[in-house]
Amino acid sequence: MNVKLRNLSKCWGPVVGVDSINLDIKDAELVAFLGPSGCGKTTTLLMVAGIYKPSGGKILFDDKIVNHVQPKDRNIGMVFQSYALYPHMTVFQNISYPLKLQKIPKDDIQKRTQRVADMMGIGKLMDRRPAQLSGGQQQRVALGRSLVKEPGLLLFDEPLSNLDARLRLSMRGEIKHLQVDLGITSIYVTHDQVEAMTMADRIAVMHRGKVQAFAPPDELYDRPRTLFIAGFVGNPPMNFIKVEVVRENGDYHARTKGIDLIIPAERGEKAAAKGQVIMGIRSEDITIASSGHSTEANSGVPCEIRIVEPLGRDDLIDVLVGENDIRVLADPALRLKRGSNSIINFNTNKVQFFDRQTEQSLLWD
Repeated sequence: MNVKLRNLSKCWGPVVGVDSINLDIKDAELVAFLGPSGCGKTTTLLMVAGIYKPSGGKILFDDKIVNHVQPKDRNIGMVFQSYALYPHMTVFQNISYPLKLQKIPKDDIQKRTQRVADMMGIGKLMDRRPAQLSGGQQQRVALGRSLVKEPGLLLFDEPLSNLDARLRLSMRGEIKHLQVDLGITSIYVTHDQVEAMTMADRIAVMHRGKVQAFAPPDELYDRPRTLFIAGFVGNPPMNFIKVEVVRENGDYHARTKGIDLIIPAERGEKAAAKGQVIMGIRSEDITIASSGHSTEANSGVPCEIRIVEPLGRDDLIDVLVGENDIRVLADPALRLKRGSNSIINFNTNKVQFFDRQTEQSLLWD
């Protein structure tokens, strides 16, 4: 099923929840709506589901306008954050309930329900009730209930938020595997950028009711179009430093107190035209020397190590350069110590520049 949103809006009096968004979702594609709480992602999902009525714009399924089509007639399946299982019903009854409402023959209900339950790995739990299941098993029941009616569109509203970190990891893989195997168009709402990056074919980044970008994960990460996207996508968040970019003797320099970097021309030219800009660089694009390394000129940018956070594979190092706190990912083998001095080096081929007023990227058209 193809899904198109055209100038879709939702308002409650003067309060704008969704502001004229336009999206084209392809058949069999998994699209994530990503953004902080209150950005409009769940509101958009509920309009697609038919639970909310749009204030303006159109929703099209396979080029057919469905604004006034009842939710039960939209051929959708929905998985909620709270699972929304009937506590008095068994697993079999919960999964098969949509088929019962459609008055499907009992033999067909039995076969389809068992097939879906086996697919979800809960085929031997059919007589249990939700209170007798773990969180992951309840989530599988909720997903099975959505799949059993063979929908053309699957809607997920932060379905993994109530699970522990390890189970979230395995369920992400299972949901993506099922979605690809079944070829069902899916919309996945989440505030977790790791979920969006690992699962989605494309991500709609939302902020204050608007879609700031709609692109594949790698493009959002490597070529962020706005300051908000650059800071929201990626963990740890991108470092931002206010700098002045100037051209001297044919080279482009990005400068602030304690920092003077020579920037490649293809990145520095537009930034120099603005002068005062915001420079962004990710933690993995900065290297740090071992504590006590020489800080002589031309060897890098001198810094003071303020915080060392062990993450296992890496250490997250918070360093102070002039008046700027900068986060760096470092090899734990360096054994960096809080309070010591070191030097950092920036991969200038990876720096981003943003307009201070508009917060738009200065690197991409």
